[in-house]
Amino acid sequence: MTKITPFHAFHLAAGAHMATFAGFEMPIYYTSIQEEHLAVRKQAGLFDVSHMGEFIIRGPQAIELVQRVTTNDVAKLNDGQAQYSCMTNEEGGVLDDLIVYCIEKGKVYMLVVNAANIDSDREWILSHNQFDAELVDISEKTCLLAVQGPLATQIVQQLTDVDLIQLPYYRFIKTTLLGIKPVLISATGYTGAGGVELYFENKNQAAEIIWDALIKAGQQYGLKLAGLGARDTLRLEMGYCLYGHELDESTTPLEAGLGWIVKWNKEFIGKTALQRQKEKGLTRKLIGFRMIDKGIPRQGYTITDLEGKIIGNVTSGSYSPSLNQSIGLGYVPISYASPDTPIAIQIRDRLVKATTCSLPFLKSS
Repeated sequence: MTKITPFHAFHLAAGAHMATFAGFEMPIYYTSIQEEHLAVRKQAGLFDVSHMGEFIIRGPQAIELVQRVTTNDVAKLNDGQAQYSCMTNEEGGVLDDLIVYCIEKGKVYMLVVNAANIDSDREWILSHNQFDAELVDISEKTCLLAVQGPLATQIVQQLTDVDLIQLPYYRFIKTTLLGIKPVLISATGYTGAGGVELYFENKNQAAEIIWDALIKAGQQYGLKLAGLGARDTLRLEMGYCLYGHELDESTTPLEAGLGWIVKWNKEFIGKTALQRQKEKGLTRKLIGFRMIDKGIPRQGYTITDLEGKIIGNVTSGSYSPSLNQSIGLGYVPISYASPDTPIAIQIRDRLVKATTCSLPFLKSS
């Protein structure tokens, strides 16, 4: 049965084009992906991302469990800090990418995981819980709104006394918003355009109160409702990985360019395999590419050299509204991974010229 978020009725009332995503009926776009995308880059956009999963891990040994199942170093986090990380299997393959929030250092953490992986992530963590830590899945009762864009923080600032303008990247606070508490506000997002994300429980019509207040506060700033279509093109311009596209169990974080979230000074599941891969050297790597000739690359399209020899596959691709050009991501052998390497994308029966490039495609605002 398809799930819905507490904002479902608001999406329908706003004329959203809905589709099933990770088991949820979600808005893909309201007016157009391009219009919503550019609004986020230039002003602000409001995304419902309540389909994401949230786990609370707590107890005297909570940190040991989180350290064991994630690749980044949780010990570096103090209260109010967050970090991007991933979970890997024994072979070093990515089970999921996630954000770890340090609620109380050493004792209480929140893990925010991808919607499609909620059940498998929960079972994986529990199967490695030799530390008597408690895992509470709060996914179903947690609302998550992302207000993204250069003017996003100014919009949310109108609804709280806490100084959000000075909130550093990947920091968060727990506060009261419009009389609703606790609301966790984090300077995180998936767009590279700046902004915040709001976590709260839908009690006493909190979802409706916050949704309406954000839209009202955002009117003077050009805030637009934005769907998952724009979320995807925005993250693609930043070269951000998406699970099920750039990341899966057959891909390692090293191949995906995420070596910076793998910390070798601690023990974690998959460390031995990743160390072995690092020592032997990568055979393939995630690259960005820009289309030279006309054509839009899509997931699954074949990447070739200019003679038509198959060298890889596209993991994500789209037209970039910000760059007015088609772009994509994909895995190729190391020998083709340097920027400015000529390649081709097979689009139907044509080989369409492209060139590799460094990431991100668009510099963060």
